[in-house]
Amino acid sequence: MNALRFRRAAVAVAAAAVLPFSLAACSDSGSDASSGSTPEASATEETSPSADEGTTAAAPFGPACASVPKDGAGSFDGMAKDPVATAASNNPALSTLVAAVKQAGLVDTLNNAKDITVFAPTNDAFAKIPKADLDKVLADKEQLTSILTYHVVGQKLSPEQLNDGSFETLQKGMITTKGSGEDYTVNDSSKVVCGNVPTANATVYIVDTVLMPK
Repeated sequence: MNALRFRRAAVAVAAAAVLPFSLAACSDSGSDASSGSTPEASATEETSPSADEGTTAAAPFGPACASVPKDGAGSFDGMAKDPVATAASNNPALSTLVAAVKQAGLVDTLNNAKDITVFAPTNDAFAKIPKADLDKVLADKEQLTSILTYHVVGQKLSPEQLNDGSFETLQKGMITTKGSGEDYTVNDSSKVVCGNVPTANATVYIVDTVLMPK
């Protein structure tokens, strides 16, 4: 009887000793499978949307973008390499603005600024101003400087920031922006016709109406 009891006790002890190791092995195996697959799936899910969003955000948009040259200094790639006043001088649609910037002596100011946004009126925008009035403004350096610096914000603005924004300009006045997607308006009157154009030191939004300080 004593021998039988001893054998039973030995079997029970052995089983008790083996069982925790078996459970631990199963538990570790399950943890490895879980930790091996879940983070990879999460990383894939998190990385793809952000990459797509970055691509979308980086692209210029608007109907007037179609007239920008495909290559050369006046192309989007070419403008991205030059500071903003130089970049604008390579875009034929901005020749009146460039002439006004030179007249006001602001070329170096704009080219040397860091991380700014320029709302750049097209030639057609300046053409909306009666010639006599435009000539008067061009001849008055102080007034011209006030108008031109009203088109410049001291930070780079993304399209999303224009959805419902209010920003102080270098002229110290305020401008407001509204819209979404690829449809934005500045001060309720000036439409963005080619937006999110990168230059070496600025983001440019080309607009169809000259902004006047309030």
